[in-house]
Amino acid sequence: MLPKYKIEFGVPFRNHVQRHHYTTDDPVACEDFLAQLLEKGFAVYDIMHEGESLHKKEFDRLIKAAANLLVSRHICTSLHITTEEERFRFGFAA
Repeated sequence: MLPKYKIEFGVPFRNHVQRHHYTTDDPVACEDFLAQLLEKGFAVYDIMHEGESLHKKEFDRLIKAAANLLVSRHICTSLHITTEEERFRFGFAA
């Protein structure tokens, strides 16, 4: 059975980038993993849903959701506030 989501990403290693895959059936875990990739600056090559590459619009939507999650975490950490307060004041939390 195919995993619901598969992310192909690259980890820089010396003079080249090693490609790896991450699979999950949970959309929240997918967004969380993408947020971690964005935070570390790793390359995201492809996001597949049920074996098919996402269209550019859907790919961009997932990246934007992951970026919002990352921004929300950083705001909460820096200002020592809860996600509810962050959502009320800044509107990034999902």
